[in-house]
Amino acid sequence: MTNNSSVGRAYLLRQINFQVILVQLLVLIFLCINVLLIVTFFSKDVFYVNMRYILFAVTLLSDSLILIMSDVVLILSYFRFTMQVGMCVIMSIFLLLYTFVTPFTLTAMTLERFVAICMPLRHAELCSTHRALHCILIIHGLSSVRCIGILSIFFASASDRFYTQDRKCSVEMFILRRWHDHFRSAISQFYFLIMCITIVYSYIKITKVAKAASGENKKSTRKGLRTVILHAFQLLLCLFQLWCPLIESAVLQIDFMLFVNVRYFTYITFYLAPRCLSPLIYGLRDEMFFHALKYYALCGLYKKQ
Repeated sequence: MTNNSSVGRAYLLRQINFQVILVQLLVLIFLCINVLLIVTFFSKDVFYVNMRYILFAVTLLSDSLILIMSDVVLILSYFRFTMQVGMCVIMSIFLLLYTFVTPFTLTAMTLERFVAICMPLRHAELCSTHRALHCILIIHGLSSVRCIGILSIFFASASDRFYTQDRKCSVEMFILRRWHDHFRSAISQFYFLIMCITIVYSYIKITKVAKAASGENKKSTRKGLRTVILHAFQLLLCLFQLWCPLIESAVLQIDFMLFVNVRYFTYITFYLAPRCLSPLIYGLRDEMFFHALKYYALCGLYKKQ
């Protein structure tokens, strides 16, 4: 029994090591791609005076920050590093805030496509650079509501001595009562309900315009329709992320090894994957951005050719 237990622990340790290394490689690849896209965005004036590209840059910056912070928390957890709760609160503010910045920005980008296709005469007025800055403030304001609510309940429930304790840093640390988790889930579900309704409404309206369009307008409308579908798929992956803690808690009661594998799968599929789709949607599908990206990726050789 002792030998079997030792072999099992050694196998589990090797598997966890492989998983952590693979996550580091994926995060590094995604960050390099995002940095290249951000450099491309700031390379031409036409990008940062266009609302669509400005919102795209917001998703890149938000996703990059989330990738870095979540990876730091993963590494700290892997090495069993503890810190004072007060320090962990500061780190978790960014995770709680920027978890919803990307979904809200995706919804705003969907509305921008809706205005461009269904109300083309008002697009320049409604989607100006000035309106884009207001939109970014609204996105961060809505994202902060959930963060402020969770932290307010935590500060009201935790004792003063709790902040000086050394613990493993995780967002779950703020769930001191069962109803705290229900409150966090309720806000998240409400947000995603509003986002889903917005995207479905935009999809239906764009579909009607696509049926009535012809020639070059029909091609442009269908491209916008595909973009909305990809945004919906991204939001669906983000929605699944809300259910992951419930699934993981149930699996943990069954088998720890299965719990490790399930948590690894959910982190890759529902946390990393939605944040690598933005480069696919706009970095590669948008013709103007793709040519600029290709120029910088090939160090200027593309322009010469």
